[in-house]
Amino acid sequence: MPVTETISAVTEKIVQRSRASRRRYLDKIDAAIATTPKRKSLGCANIAHGFAACGAHDKDALRNGNAPNLAIVTAYNDMLSAHQPFETYPDTIRAAARAAGGTAQVAGGVPAMCDGVTQGETGMELSLFSRDVIALSTAVALSHQMFDAAVYLGVCDKIVPGLIIGALSFGHLPAVFIPAGPMTSGLNNDEKGKIRQLYAEGKIGRAELLDAEARSYHGPGTCTFYGTANSNQMLMEIMGLHLPGSTFVNPGTPLREAITRESAKRALAITALGNNYLPIGRIYDEKAVVNGVVGLLATGGSTNHTMHLIAMAAAAGIALTWDDLSALSKAVPLLARVYPNGKADVNHFNAAGGMGFLIRELLGAGLLHEDVSTIMGTGLSGYTKEVRLDDGGELVFADAAKISHDENVLRGCAKPFQPTGGLNVLTGNLGLSVIKTSSIPADRHVIEAPAKVFHSQEELQAAFKAGTLNQDVVAVVRFQGPKANGMPELHRLTPPLAVLQDKGFRVALVTDGRMSGASGKVPAAIHVTPEAADGGAIARIRDGDMIRLDAEQGTLDVLADLSARDAVKADLSANRSGTGRELFEAFRAIAGGADRGASIFGSI
Repeated sequence: MPVTETISAVTEKIVQRSRASRRRYLDKIDAAIATTPKRKSLGCANIAHGFAACGAHDKDALRNGNAPNLAIVTAYNDMLSAHQPFETYPDTIRAAARAAGGTAQVAGGVPAMCDGVTQGETGMELSLFSRDVIALSTAVALSHQMFDAAVYLGVCDKIVPGLIIGALSFGHLPAVFIPAGPMTSGLNNDEKGKIRQLYAEGKIGRAELLDAEARSYHGPGTCTFYGTANSNQMLMEIMGLHLPGSTFVNPGTPLREAITRESAKRALAITALGNNYLPIGRIYDEKAVVNGVVGLLATGGSTNHTMHLIAMAAAAGIALTWDDLSALSKAVPLLARVYPNGKADVNHFNAAGGMGFLIRELLGAGLLHEDVSTIMGTGLSGYTKEVRLDDGGELVFADAAKISHDENVLRGCAKPFQPTGGLNVLTGNLGLSVIKTSSIPADRHVIEAPAKVFHSQEELQAAFKAGTLNQDVVAVVRFQGPKANGMPELHRLTPPLAVLQDKGFRVALVTDGRMSGASGKVPAAIHVTPEAADGGAIARIRDGDMIRLDAEQGTLDVLADLSARDAVKADLSANRSGTGRELFEAFRAIAGGADRGASIFGSI
């Protein structure tokens, strides 16, 4: 089915806007393709170093140079539940490569920090920039030029965007992303949220809170709420970089292991040495980017991707803007209710029909481009599938469900949860910002209240505990942007603000910081740009200023004349050292604004 007028128009705007930069990018790929595989022209000492530690079989294959060699770029560590399963993946991939007539080597590791562990701590100020470190680390891993394709082992928040940016810098190489899957369902997400709120009110103690958290995050796999990690995984599938249906299969199962083996085989099948060459730089085009945005909107995904998608697209020479996201949001219905946008988790989403059902519905409504390249060598219709094991234990792709198995979790386009994607760009005299409305009650989409200004999460929490926030209020938390302190997530603000809202007060948050995919039920205008540390208008707000946030009209304004005021300065010296922050001073100095991806690599 042809795409709708809006999908077509937005895609064409991106194509036209990106024409020169995309051409430069593709020319770079073509130049690299001309020397692929590079290892055949390496000096004898170079190639000898490359296979010195391999076993006899792999050494002979690499010495001969005719078999494809697969790079494994891994974000494995034991700190992330989502990444712990990757410990055994290299052995599985190497065995699958040998069985397919190729070889595989761990090319390098990339750092992977857990935002859950660092939440509210100083380590969180490294989080956003870890994306760019991961991109740099990926480039280091692939710089040996020993490889014909690569598989990427990464799941969580900044890791997948960083891997994508790195992979696109080697856009002539085919790339297959291999997920690890979500942990099995633990404590109900809604119940977990209630316990956090009770703790914020002082009604329960640390022991009760810790017990609830431990029952929520209890084993290997991604956290089961629909934050950035699971939004990443959705994106990789709807952009054609995962095997169809592979995203939300739990770790430690025979099906998950079969997916890993098949992913390795698929990567070897699409190298330049064969007849089905599919480099990532060609797959990751303007239509794939639009498909990713549509998937994010239709599932109510993470607001972090309003930055990551722009940075990822820029790495492929594609100029995506917040205006594009806003235009698409108005045309894409919300088809999923997964916590924090509902009570279900991603396991329930998968059981209701999962990605195969979602993609079929969006394709049928003309909301996705079918005519794209994927690692499977098919258009996107090849992704209306789910994965199973046949009686012999072999992986097979079957048609996904044609009707939802649970319409409380996943619906078709004929009966959406709401007609728009629930992600709005706000404009006004504060500049630009983003709001996620899919989890906010309809009667809270418009808030007008006096400002209370804070320069840290801790200041707001202290005011909450002192009882000085018991009123209608717009909490302004500034100097939280990329240049100020690396733009940490501000999840600790959600419980106290939710308590105030439940007391009946009209409450909202305005910040140049981040809230991720778990922003919750309180209206939050986030990623305000220009940020306070850049002299943005948010630095001119004073206590008592009336602020109007209107998510329906897409506006955010201070109802006062800001032009005559000087921007407040803040002492940011405390953010400059400790927990490794001194090493990121250069990153903070050159980071772009949130609307340009908040990246050190610049923008198009």
